[in-house]
Amino acid sequence: MKYEKLFERGRIGKLNLKNRVVMPAIGVNLANSQGEATDVITRYYEERAKGGVGLIITEIARIDDEYGVGTPNQLSVTEGRHIPHLERMIETIQKHGTKVFIQLHHPGRETKSSLIGGKQIVAPSAIMCKATQEMPRALTTEECEGLVKSFIKGAVISKTAGADGVEIHAAHGYLLNQFISPYTNVRTDKYGGSFHNRLRILSEIITGIKYMCGADFPVSVRISADEFVEGGLKLPESVKIARTLESLGIDAINVSSGTYESATTIIEPGSYPQGWKKHLATEIRKNVKIPVIAVNNIKDPQTAEQLLNDGVCDFVGVARGHLADPNWVNKARDGKSDQIRKCIGCLNCFAELNQGRHTKCAVNARVGREIEFSDPNIDGEGKTVVVIGGGPAGMQAALLLDQRKYRTILIDEREKLGGTLNVADKAPIKEKVADMNNGMIREIEESGVDVRMNTKATVEMVKELNPDGIFVAVGATPAIPPIPGIQGKNVMLAEDVLTGKSVATGRVAVIGSGLTGLETAELLADKGHPITLVEMQKNIGPGINRTILVDLMMRFQKHEPVIIPNHRLMGISENGITIMNQMNNQVMQIEADTVVLALGVAPRRSMVNEFLDAFENIRVIGDAEKAGRIQEAIKEGYSQAFAFTTK
Repeated sequence: MKYEKLFERGRIGKLNLKNRVVMPAIGVNLANSQGEATDVITRYYEERAKGGVGLIITEIARIDDEYGVGTPNQLSVTEGRHIPHLERMIETIQKHGTKVFIQLHHPGRETKSSLIGGKQIVAPSAIMCKATQEMPRALTTEECEGLVKSFIKGAVISKTAGADGVEIHAAHGYLLNQFISPYTNVRTDKYGGSFHNRLRILSEIITGIKYMCGADFPVSVRISADEFVEGGLKLPESVKIARTLESLGIDAINVSSGTYESATTIIEPGSYPQGWKKHLATEIRKNVKIPVIAVNNIKDPQTAEQLLNDGVCDFVGVARGHLADPNWVNKARDGKSDQIRKCIGCLNCFAELNQGRHTKCAVNARVGREIEFSDPNIDGEGKTVVVIGGGPAGMQAALLLDQRKYRTILIDEREKLGGTLNVADKAPIKEKVADMNNGMIREIEESGVDVRMNTKATVEMVKELNPDGIFVAVGATPAIPPIPGIQGKNVMLAEDVLTGKSVATGRVAVIGSGLTGLETAELLADKGHPITLVEMQKNIGPGINRTILVDLMMRFQKHEPVIIPNHRLMGISENGITIMNQMNNQVMQIEADTVVLALGVAPRRSMVNEFLDAFENIRVIGDAEKAGRIQEAIKEGYSQAFAFTTK
């Protein structure tokens, strides 16, 4: 497919862009603790610039070091000392024909006191964010005036460092959004009350930046066109905001949505369809003449092209898509969109940030490690390496080994590559996992990997290949504990239910509320089965990202399941299960016609040991080494293949 609209040249103000793809701001936590651009963050952005994107808007850059810290290692534009490092980062991006905007940011109440030395966080008004659960103090009028100067200073520093423009972050419930919204601004001074007073601080910032940086220096403003909170901004008022900002001379408006209190509308989990909020940008664009940039949960270039053709926006924002595959744009341009490593919406990137670590991507092990994994040694010299198992770990290892010019043979006993991905994609609204798996399969097909499907690897077979190295990625098998009745005809494995190998009847008891258990329970509930969900731990969904869990439970609980945490399975009969309360050892009976086990998995140790005993240069990866998630499998496959040597 040829993407004509996607690769049209575009303009923001007087700035020319080579295509219509924007990588919007996404926090990565790769600067140093002083806010300086490091070689690590520079290389991270360079990878995306080399990948063909037209405009990169950097992660949040703080304009205030005292109260404005959003992440421990974010970019900062507060002092002149930040200029040299920022300049190097910007010029590195620009040499690939990609333009750069620095995003100016202050979190307001959406931060933690632990990030600002224990001081009380600040906001327009003393209203606590339900997500961060910390009471802010209201900024004084003088402090507000000082923040205006800080935003302007940040823009001047950005321009001095060579940025092509700046973006003012007034979305997602951050400080400037808090001023604009009646939900978070109940001030009675000049910065609160009427519509124009609530917009005053942003108006003063825009006017000041245009005065100090020149009328031709591009300024974009990011807004949440709908906050999706009761009493917050809705689309009609956001249209008025957009028109007012246009009258102040901004050059583009970047349309997003949500606040921390409606987080799934900012950073959507995998269940959200592409383009689900396109009505927001469409309405804004109808009412302004300046270009509209919009994020719409875009995963593939077909959707991006359609949004442009439909007049939803002038530029498409592809954020997490560029984490998953920095060559997203080039692959679209070169007719290889079916080989794009697609984002699956697992939110691992933000889960890592929430833990204080740098961002990581479940499907791309190189994110944040672009220097470490910059140039794999091309030293295979045609030596033979056998990869046993074609799940995500095995496929990733095979791809990199092939890139390193090893003669790579991938053996899998199944009909289709993907391993457990072919189970995970059967749960409700998990099409993105299938898309990602199919993308990896296309990468394998376009590589030089010798794939042998429907083949069970044995030690004797592999020895005949005379390999110089072995990668064992045979995965794991479902855990089946020695419980009375566990072998009963009414007992099924969750993965067999998901794939249709086993069919549940009547009332169903699902044992285990990890992601597999919950998704299986949802699938069965959707089919009309009454569900009882039993979990041994005290909380449902152990180990699941909170946003993913909330999203899933909102759908699942509509079926009114019986949920019983903190209980252990003791026995199974034809009529149901026996469980025991782990607090008081009280036993209870639950009626069920079908029992579905989702108790985790265990590595295929006996098979692994056979190969360990027979070969010396061997790597065990993925679930075959330790049961984990997609991100662990991809990371191990890549890192082990990167470091592999036959010497």
